[in-house]
Amino acid sequence: MPSAKASTREVLAYWIRLKRVQKGWSQERLALECELDRTYVSAVERCRWNVSLSNMEKLAEALNMPLWAMLLNPRVSHEVVMSLLEDARKE
Repeated sequence: MPSAKASTREVLAYWIRLKRVQKGWSQERLALECELDRTYVSAVERCRWNVSLSNMEKLAEALNMPLWAMLLNPRVSHEVVMSLLEDARKE
């Protein structure tokens, strides 16, 4: 889990990795779902790349997670994040 002072890239990487692993997907599978290169997904998970909004949208859609939620640091407010995610699933 990222620290309370983690960068946005670190937070995004955390959510991508967490949701990918929860789905049982490899980086290659996620890349195929998003029509991205596996090395790109790997670099994003390691905070090596700045991610475009278009690619963030692709990743969020493939992982079935609202994009805005992938930018919220779970350490800062885990209960709020989980509540917002639950509300988003209901919509």
